[in-house]
Amino acid sequence: MTDAAFEQLVEKYQKLVYTVCYQMTRDPHTAEDLAQETFLSAYTHRDSCTPDTAKPWLCRIATNKAKDFLKSAYNRRVDLTDNDEDAQYSSSASPPAEDLVVDAAMSREIEGLIRALKEPYLQVSVLYFLEQRPVEEIAARLGRPPKTVHTQLYRAKQILQQRLIKGGVTRGRI
Repeated sequence: MTDAAFEQLVEKYQKLVYTVCYQMTRDPHTAEDLAQETFLSAYTHRDSCTPDTAKPWLCRIATNKAKDFLKSAYNRRVDLTDNDEDAQYSSSASPPAEDLVVDAAMSREIEGLIRALKEPYLQVSVLYFLEQRPVEEIAARLGRPPKTVHTQLYRAKQILQQRLIKGGVTRGRI
């Protein structure tokens, strides 16, 4: 694929790629960054794409970039506050002390909810959320297929979200 053809591809699908990233992350700034990463990756591997498969190819790259971001350690460490609340102080300024106390209390409450889960979700959740182990390691450690671990993590997240919402604790998402 030539540079001119790739430029046309970017023009044609930039809104689609952004939308895919935004739908998965629900953050416009992150979606913009991921869309740029998508096109950078696509440019690097542009010879592996045929013109008739460009749209699904770009969507798949965008989806994978968003999934990688969502399961990254950075994203899991970010507190549970909404982006609007984060805008009250810049990244260079420290958050107010009361926010740190509230976040610490919320972290303890979430840890308690995780440790209160019943099997088969308890061990998987502790290893993934609290010890930040990768799915492959959890699967090997517990003798379960990785797909089973993914399913159990998905269901554990749903249970935790329901309990957080029911308890009025959550200000964001898990």
